[in-house]
Amino acid sequence: MERIYLDHAATSPMHPKVIERMAEAMGTLFGNPSSIHSFGREARRQLDEARQAIASSIGAKANDIIFTSGGTEADNLAILGAAEASSNKGKHIITSLTEHHAVLHTCEKLEKLGFEVTYLPVDEAGRISVSDVEKALRDDTILVTIMYANNEVGTIQPIEEIGRLLEGHQALFHTDAVQAYGMLELDVNKIGVDMLSVSAHKVNGPKGIGFLFAKEGVKLSPRTFGGEQERKRRAGTENLVSIEGFKEAVTVMRENLPKKAEECLRLKKMFIKILEEESVTFQLNGSLADSLPHIVNLSFPGTNVEAMLVNLDLAGIAASSGSACTAGSIEPSHVLVAMFGKESDRIVNSIRFSFGLGTTEEAIEKAARETARIVNRLRR
Repeated sequence: MERIYLDHAATSPMHPKVIERMAEAMGTLFGNPSSIHSFGREARRQLDEARQAIASSIGAKANDIIFTSGGTEADNLAILGAAEASSNKGKHIITSLTEHHAVLHTCEKLEKLGFEVTYLPVDEAGRISVSDVEKALRDDTILVTIMYANNEVGTIQPIEEIGRLLEGHQALFHTDAVQAYGMLELDVNKIGVDMLSVSAHKVNGPKGIGFLFAKEGVKLSPRTFGGEQERKRRAGTENLVSIEGFKEAVTVMRENLPKKAEECLRLKKMFIKILEEESVTFQLNGSLADSLPHIVNLSFPGTNVEAMLVNLDLAGIAASSGSACTAGSIEPSHVLVAMFGKESDRIVNSIRFSFGLGTTEEAIEKAARETARIVNRLRR
């Protein structure tokens, strides 16, 4: 049976060029970048080149990039690191109800340590209001952390507007850009953030590697202790093979970004159009206008998540009910609850489809028509 992968928002397949570069690096780059001999110097040179290439993808300086094990660690370092380093200025943090759990659970941890967190609501499209940020902002606010675009419904937040609002305020501004990176053009200077988190495996790179951009002058208390790697901000020998894979993924990404985003949006519209042709009853969670091009989250009245996912999987179609980090959870999506409330049927009948490398028109057509058959069968 042909299998169709429509869960790129959970993780993406590695690009062949990434695999090739990592295999090459495994055989040649075994030196420790901290060693002073020729093997170490060669490793350091490659590390520096990768850091520069990755930094330039967001308009940053090389020294502002901290390599991490992925988006979760980047979020943790940004939030915990900034909160601890700035606790003498205040203990108030602002975030939203629809953040990834890497942000929400970190904020909950800080609440237990005596910090106060304001969780901003969202509208039915999953978007926060800049005026709500302004109302929540206080003299003792030290951090605002708002995701660039949501991983479950794709909603893009007003990051630039929030950045302008925070100009002149002591609060640091962090954004989790894990889903946005690779689909939207990001320039940290334009959007006005102090910190930004990214993960390689969302952009056809390897798992287990990511980065935190921390603007020059941002003070962070480290989360790991040992050597002086990453300018004393993150101890531990650098994962050079994965960093090389990340660099290659970023190179490919930058060459294809506008084209890929355009293609994903076209496939998303095609998927929706076919469902309409098949007379499927559904509702779009979020909006087409202000969302990532590769994510579509749909509510299918009269069905339930478990039955849908099982039937889709039996048909060879990989989709999800939201964040892969909560797979297997019986709890409804916190994102959909924030958007529609605990009583809405949408929190128990919504499916996320996401597109990327290798997604073809033929795959979209087959998946959409099979989804239509499954929905109509379950509704009967």
